[in-house]
Amino acid sequence: MPDTGYLIAAVAVCTAITWSLRALPFAVLAPLRSSTTVDYLSRHMPVGVMVILAAYTLRDMTAARLVLTGPALVVTLALHLWRRNAALSVLTGTALHVALTTLLAHS
Repeated sequence: MPDTGYLIAAVAVCTAITWSLRALPFAVLAPLRSSTTVDYLSRHMPVGVMVILAAYTLRDMTAARLVLTGPALVVTLALHLWRRNAALSVLTGTALHVALTTLLAHS
């Protein structure tokens, strides 16, 4: 068993590292608030992520899978264009895809 001094030093080092890692984002956040790059990314990243997810979903699409995936993609896109809410459109599209997969693929 290590001596008490060693254990106290180990706990102190772990505490300092943990505190520093948790405080670092707040220290870096202030300069980023006025950054034009961060502003640009906050406006364009949601669309970029949706395009990447759609491309990934459609890359190996077959006609049989399109029957299950197509309606969910159309609903997701339409809902996103109508409401401009990524969380709502993705969750609704995912729920529809799961429902169609469960009902049609397992029947």
